Amino acid sequence: MSNPVPLLAARDLVKRHGRTEALRGASVELDAGEILAVTGASGSGKSTLLHCLAGIVRPDAGSVSYAGERLDSLPERRLSELRRTEFGVVFQFGQLIPELTALDNVALPLMLSGATRKDAHVRAGEWLERFGVRGQEDLRPGEMSGGQAQRTSLARALVTDPKVVFADEPTGALDSLAGEQVMTALIHTARDQGTAVLLITHDAQVAAYADREVRLTDGLVAQTGVAA
Repeated sequence: MSNPVPLLAARDLVKRHGRTEALRGASVELDAGEILAVTGASGSGKSTLLHCLAGIVRPDAGSVSYAGERLDSLPERRLSELRRTEFGVVFQFGQLIPELTALDNVALPLMLSGATRKDAHVRAGEWLERFGVRGQEDLRPGEMSGGQAQRTSLARALVTDPKVVFADEPTGALDSLAGEQVMTALIHTARDQGTAVLLITHDAQVAAYADREVRLTDGLVAQTGVAA
């Protein structure tokens, strides 16, 4: 029996930033429902890999495929649609819109996809409650703690029931307790929904939440294996 086709696959990715090669032929696969940790030192190409896999930037060479589609050759309109409906992205500092309340930040992806404001707010409120931020709906990002802001970011990333969540150092700006709470919430939700997670981290404790680990060194996959 042949192996199932991975949900997301990168082959021989090359990405340059000026004269610097951030990726030098990296290949990685992510299966549906899998939690994959991509680890490596600062500057190893981890975030660049995530940006290529999520269709945020295009590689200079190589290919990225998602559910049978070549992301690296899709028009920007289709990429934007995927990021709005099937991909969720969480960054280290959340990147919430500072002028919007927590409720509106989480509701925004739904409204961009055509939901009414009322329906989007109802669903956003449910997700804020799920991530333990109920009662903070009217707070703006500058009024939240780091943990509250990051849990709000998780709610926003997952509110559309995406197939893949891309998490770039999601606990990097948090203390150990808040970081543990964020990771527990992310992993439990992903398991419940069957959502695949690509987790970028330099922290071995965070990587231990994953099913499998890929280590990048100088833009290349240097090591793969089951997470500890």
